[in-house]
Amino acid sequence: MTGPLKHIRVLDLSRIMAGPWAGQILADLGAEVIKVERAGAGDDTRKWGPPYLKDKDGKDTAESGYYLSVNRGKKSVEIDIASTEGQETIKALAAKSDIVLENFKVGTLERYGIGPDDLKAVNPDLIFCSITGFGQDGPRANDVAYDFMIQAMGGLMSVTGGPHDEPGGGPQKVGVPIVDIMTGMYATIAVLAALAERSQSGKGDTIDVAMLDVATAMLANQAMNHLVSGATPIRRGNKHPNIQPQDVFPVRDGHIVLAVGNDEQFVRFAAAIGRPDLSDDARYATNRERVKNLSTLHPLICDQLQEKDLADWLRIFGEQKVPCGPINTVPMVFAEEQVKHRRMLRDLPHPLSGTVPSVVSPMRFERAELRFDRAPPLLGEHTDEVLGKLGLAQEATD
Repeated sequence: MTGPLKHIRVLDLSRIMAGPWAGQILADLGAEVIKVERAGAGDDTRKWGPPYLKDKDGKDTAESGYYLSVNRGKKSVEIDIASTEGQETIKALAAKSDIVLENFKVGTLERYGIGPDDLKAVNPDLIFCSITGFGQDGPRANDVAYDFMIQAMGGLMSVTGGPHDEPGGGPQKVGVPIVDIMTGMYATIAVLAALAERSQSGKGDTIDVAMLDVATAMLANQAMNHLVSGATPIRRGNKHPNIQPQDVFPVRDGHIVLAVGNDEQFVRFAAAIGRPDLSDDARYATNRERVKNLSTLHPLICDQLQEKDLADWLRIFGEQKVPCGPINTVPMVFAEEQVKHRRMLRDLPHPLSGTVPSVVSPMRFERAELRFDRAPPLLGEHTDEVLGKLGLAQEATD
């Protein structure tokens, strides 16, 4: 094991996305992550396909793309937590672990005798992190949640998509399960903070992370725009509410994304499109005025951008250090030279397919180098290994 967390063991009782995402981050950082799965069934996402990974003969395996995206680097152990033997095994694993991740409904683990108090009784230093839709308390604490509904409830969909009066306008979800992912990120930050605090106090902690809380926090500038103005943020399509010009613009043979972030960049941008006068115009010289006068500035920019193709504008703006980019498809992302240079896509060894492609961690450490050599595990692949090392009975999975 390498990485800054190579001394840490994580007992991952979570499934679906948010908890497993946190577990995968910790595994990438070098922690030993033991993924506990339902005996004979496993994580729900194993069935969330197609697509499925192909084996060496080109036939579908039982490994869905969704499952593979969020379980790299872990060890899979099958345990029936409804059985007495399974519950004792969970306690034995917790006694040897630093962190527990779980995302069961509120009260579920307590009913099985493996809630935070039960596990901290065998390991007082344990950091126990619960991830739920609505948190451990409140009027909706017992409700089930999924990313899509929380994107809606948390306000994200109200500011995502085109204006209601434009063709195709209306609320849209983000194209990836962004609340799940960010909940996993917040959970990771929380357990790392608890680890740092434990190194000072010698005590564990219990952490409560809720998807709706995360979605609310993610409103960021849109929340503050409302709180300081009293106005309700609206869907603006790709137009930024506070900074202009930032939008998707049509060019002669397609579209370009422009993200002009300050007045100095706007001077260079105006010169690059052949309209240096725009940066001298009082209506557009400052960002405050550009936002106020976007209705007249936007068509002027569109007219100028129609004079050249995408490749030409990318070159011109690149030379002038004007932030811009093409709208890549997913395959085009992996063809980007910068992405290739950073080796974000790696092939990991896999027992069924030979190798499996994996989008690896974006974190880079100078001393504690990360390694990516363990593919998402098969169901129960490491049951014997993990339980054997701890001297635990195999019947825990029966």
